[in-house]
Order: sequence, then structure tokens, then C-alpha cells
Amino acid sequence: MQGSAPTPDGQVSDAVKGNWVDHIAPAWSRPYLRLSRADRPIGTWLLLIPCWWGLALSMLWTQEARWEDLWIAVGCAAGAWLMRGAGCTWNDITDRNFDGQVERTRSRPIPSGQVSVKQAVAWMALQALISLAILLTFDRAAIALGVLSLFPVAIYPFAKRFTWWPQAFLGIAFNWGALLAWTAHAGALHWPAVLLYFAGIAWTLFYDTIYAHQDTEDDALIGVKSTARLFGTETPTWMRRFIVATVSLMGLAVIFALMPKASVLALVLALAAPWAMGWHMTWQLRALDIKDNANLLKLFRVNRDTGLIPLIFFLLALLA
Repeated sequence: MQGSAPTPDGQVSDAVKGNWVDHIAPAWSRPYLRLSRADRPIGTWLLLIPCWWGLALSMLWTQEARWEDLWIAVGCAAGAWLMRGAGCTWNDITDRNFDGQVERTRSRPIPSGQVSVKQAVAWMALQALISLAILLTFDRAAIALGVLSLFPVAIYPFAKRFTWWPQAFLGIAFNWGALLAWTAHAGALHWPAVLLYFAGIAWTLFYDTIYAHQDTEDDALIGVKSTARLFGTETPTWMRRFIVATVSLMGLAVIFALMPKASVLALVLALAAPWAMGWHMTWQLRALDIKDNANLLKLFRVNRDTGLIPLIFFLLALLA
């Protein structure tokens, strides 16, 4: 599918309707904000939520909450917005030739001609530098983890060209914050954080497979791989496996983090986190229709709520 005709006023086709970028942001800034997906905030949420998981579970591990934790939470939020923007800009730079051939992505700023590659590189660098300034306020171990996160971020856009599992590479990059935020609070990395990280990867495989089903026809034409294409009609079976993996790994992370120091009430509340999250994922699976793109996008976006559910229970456990 050739062509790169922009939508009216440069809007991106799958942006959230009525978003602030298209209606409030200065006209000159809109192409850059669209590069950063500021008109599609779900990605920032999906990058941020594992950070907050890691921070909350680390606080349960140490049984201590400090004023510095508030800055970690805020710094992670700002960093998630910036690094999601930098990562998406990098993704659009590397995918610019593919995006022009896919119906859903041809209206993006680079293939539609709103931004040049040089301008995109400069915008990416600016976002990364501001994010680095925030990272440098954390301790050394967290800084080191933050620098290491650049490797999966750099590799991810190319994964769809050499593996049927690019969603796994996205999970590796998107859930890194669970490790970083845990370490920022605890001062070192521990096994519960690693288990939580892998739970996040399983969750990413779940929601990004839903997202990838929107593009299976175009991806097949241009030779782009994805778990959606790999699983095909077997997607529901694989989704059940990802639900089980997410719930089991998060449950183990909770057990290792809280036992034997936490109270019984705190343990019960924290274990309710993966249980409730699993039910929300199961609801999505029951509503899934891989042939209905509107349904796919709706289900993908509700994963913000899916991810916030465990956080609520972790915070309740902290108060117990």
C-alpha cells in the first residue's frame, strides 16, 4: 500500500479523539508532539506503570516509605513521558519506509512529510538529554540501570525484521522501569524486582499482541513480523498463557518481597494485586475480536486500567 497522504491538519489517524495536541498545542509544536505520541498517551502509561509497581513493591520489601520516594515517583513519570517520546521518535525514524506503506501509520509526521529525519533526530536527542538530567538525580545503581535501558530501546524497532517476537523486545524495554524504580528506592536490585519485571514482559506480550492484530494484513504484505501474525487464530490460547505467566510471576514477586516480614493483611492485599489484574486481562480476552480493529484499539487502551489495578493493591498493602 503506497502513499503517505496526511489526515486533515496533520492529525495522526489513530490519535485519541479530541486530544490536547491537535487542539491546544501551538501549531509549530504539533508534529514533534505527534512524533512523541503525546496525542496517544496510553504508551506513556504502559511505560510508567511498571516503574510505579517497582517502587511500591520495593517499599513493601524495605517496609519503609521516605520523602525521596515521592521524587522517584514524579521523576519516573517525567522520565516515562520523555523516554517514551524519544523511543517513539527513534521508532519512527527507523520505520519511516514501512510506515508509509501501512494504512494506520502513513499519517505519522515523518512519512506524511511534517518532520524531516534531521529534525526528528534533534527532537529525539533533546528528549533523551532532559530524561538523562532526571536520571542523574537517582543513586548510582539506578543510573547504571537507566543507561543500560538504552540498549533494548535501540534494538526494538529492528526486532520485527528478524524475529516473530518483537513484542518480547518491547516488553524488555517497556518494563525496565520496574528494575530501575525498585533500585532507586532499595539501593540495589533484588529477585522480587526481577520476577516483577518478567511479569511485566508477559503483560506486554498480552497487550501488544492485541495491538499488533490491527496491522496483520499490511505487515504480511511488507514482510514485518509480529506475534499477532505468528499466533493467528491461535491468539486466544497464547493470551491465556500470558495471563497465567503475568499472574504467577507477579504473585511470586509479592511473596518473595513480603515474606516473612510483612503482616498477614499486607500479604493478602498485595497478593490480591495479580489476582485482580488477571481477572481484568481475562475480561479483555473474552471481549477480543481479532478481526475488529476498533475493538482491538479499545482493548489495547484499557490496559492502562489493567496496570493500575495492582498498584492500588500494593498501596493498600503499604497502609496495612
